[in-house]
Amino acid sequence: QVQLLESGGGLVQAGGFLRLSCAASERTFSDYAVGWFRQAPGKERDIVAGVSRTGMNTYYPDSMKGRFTISRDNAKNTVYLQMNNLKPEDTAVYYCYTRITLRDYWGQGTQVTVSS
Repeated sequence: QVQLLESGGGLVQAGGFLRLSCAASERTFSDYAVGWFRQAPGKERDIVAGVSRTGMNTYYPDSMKGRFTISRDNAKNTVYLQMNNLKPEDTAVYYCYTRITLRDYWGQGTQVTVSS
């Protein structure tokens, strides 16, 4: 069973940056695509970015393009989310997600709070 552990969240001022990390407990993590999602209070969980198993292909919703960058280091079983020019509306819990053999795996989430 794969365990995902997010880190790197915190409190930052608007315009600042953070880099989130998602570390997996199993090396098979590198065989699967990974996504970052976020959920603000009272809102649905939405995708922020996705990366293919090799890291060669990435996906961002139109609203996220330009400020967020997803990447991965399969040698470290880790996926990253670089977030620049953060805005108060980026405040949310950020989750790492992957799907392995038709089973969904989520991390526990890391809180990102952006003050104005």
